Amino acid sequence: MATQRSRRLRKKMHIDEFQELGFTVNWSFAEGTSEEQIDSTVDALINEVIAPNGLAFDGSGYLQWEGLICLEKLGKCTDEHRELVRNWLTARNLKDVTVSELFDVWWD
Repeated sequence: MATQRSRRLRKKMHIDEFQELGFTVNWSFAEGTSEEQIDSTVDALINEVIAPNGLAFDGSGYLQWEGLICLEKLGKCTDEHRELVRNWLTARNLKDVTVSELFDVWWD
């Protein structure tokens, strides 16, 4: 039997219409890539893909990067967002690019 919850409680729990979907991303730089090149590539990713599409990125790394991408505001990422990120990283010849399926960023 389905549980009936108030709109306020659904929002607080990030469920139903307040569910947030995101995805993880991983990639590697070639051995010997300079720190300046890594910084400029990550800055370009944020400036060219993340910010213009209303996304947020929380990640870290040096030669191997991993992170979470979700919307900057409440909402759900789409497969188009996943492909934008994948295509951008692949076009820059980064290695081992993987993008996960969409998942609930609060409950998965």
